[in-house]
Amino acid sequence: MSASEKKHIVVIGAGPGGLTSAMILAHRGFKVTVFEAAHRVGGRNAAIQLGPYTFDTGPTFLMLKAILDEVFQEAGVAGENLLDYKRLDPMYRLHFADKTLDMSSDHDKMKAAIAQQFPCKDLAYDRFYAREKARFENLFPCLQKSYHKASALVSRDMLRALPHLALTRKLYDVMFDYFGDQDLALSFTFQSKYLGMSPWNCPGLFAMIPYIEHAFGIYHTTGGLSRISDVMADTARKHGATIHLNAPVKRVLVENRVVRGVELASGDKIAADDVIINADFSHAMTTLFEPGVLRRYTPANLAKRDFSCSTFMLYLGLDKTYSHSPHHAIAFARDYRKNIEDIFGGRKPDADLSFYVRNASLSDPTLAPAGHSALYVLVPVPNNKSRINWDTGKAAFRDMVLDRMEDRMGFAGIRQHIVQEKVITPLDWEQEHRVYTGATFNLAHSIGQMIYFRPHNRFEELDHCYLVGGGTHPGSGLPTIYESGRITANLLSREYGLTFTSGNLEV
Repeated sequence: MSASEKKHIVVIGAGPGGLTSAMILAHRGFKVTVFEAAHRVGGRNAAIQLGPYTFDTGPTFLMLKAILDEVFQEAGVAGENLLDYKRLDPMYRLHFADKTLDMSSDHDKMKAAIAQQFPCKDLAYDRFYAREKARFENLFPCLQKSYHKASALVSRDMLRALPHLALTRKLYDVMFDYFGDQDLALSFTFQSKYLGMSPWNCPGLFAMIPYIEHAFGIYHTTGGLSRISDVMADTARKHGATIHLNAPVKRVLVENRVVRGVELASGDKIAADDVIINADFSHAMTTLFEPGVLRRYTPANLAKRDFSCSTFMLYLGLDKTYSHSPHHAIAFARDYRKNIEDIFGGRKPDADLSFYVRNASLSDPTLAPAGHSALYVLVPVPNNKSRINWDTGKAAFRDMVLDRMEDRMGFAGIRQHIVQEKVITPLDWEQEHRVYTGATFNLAHSIGQMIYFRPHNRFEELDHCYLVGGGTHPGSGLPTIYESGRITANLLSREYGLTFTSGNLEV
């Protein structure tokens, strides 16, 4: 029996990070048990079913598909054979007050679109692409490593990346320097919303995110991105992992600062050699440990930290299709900076909203009956530190969003075609989905909360405890969450002396 086969790993939460670790570790011979509070796997990457309509709960953009391909490979399967991928072109449509811009990962097509809407700015796209390619190639390898030791901050990769960190620059400033036009700069900075941050406050190094989109494209998976988590769960089970649904964990069992297992809400106690926490980080820190166990991530400490914005969500099953709007579309508030300042200043946005609509039924007929649509609508709003009363304000805000969909994106008469509907407010994120203060993108990605300064994959507070998900390194977003799952699986494998291949390197 190998070292791994003697070790029992318990995973709290079947979100994409936990499932990544589970399937890789099970493939390597560990005994893996996953406990998920919900009735299905996926966490914020799970499906929502409203009658015949299927929606993704959270992520809808699949970027850096190569990372997903790699983690499936390390779990012994070919993701290409298990999921049906479609590369989107246009990637998304941007709606400004006086124009629209279709964004493409076809370089020539993108330059032509810029030249049409922003004359003489197309050459700036070449400068952006070349410079951000260099940033990505130097920085991304740093995000694929663990930083549980401070010595990692002076590694060869990190020293090589230093000139590309843009430590004193913000994302909007970097893009405005390229393009010299506010609207065009916004076309390459709204991606800060993937991190729940303002482009005027988001570190400049994240200029590599729009490059990633334009270099490698954006994908959809037939059935929705939630299908990725379903396939990960199937892969983990194939390798012997056990996944328990409707099985919330009450607390992590700790003796002398060593994690020994978990206690379920049912009262059952499960012993483990190691525990991986895939719950929302701050929710886990404030609910899964007895008072006094944690010394750094106490409730008082977490209350002082910076968190992302939240989101107001509409999931709309319609009895018609709207063929004019592409798979992904984003409308910028006419006064976008004020809108952003309201969100991060804790003020509920007014009628001049920014919002995103996924009209995926046009390219994926599995999500709704023929002639029908499953529309996903996301509006960035403040997290619950704002103290906004969403119980009393939900209906009026929902109506305002539908108004903006009609007048900004052309979804005429949408109300009369709604046959199924679900709303998730920031309060729902916190109370029903166990997201600390409703901050759907987790801890903010400021320089002081990244890499070594973000909660470590090998949890620094306790032995035999590991973290995956958006609240740990490398951060929010599906590719980096998958990467967190791989980093943690690799740390555990090294701990028990396994030799394995990761990222085409033998470790």
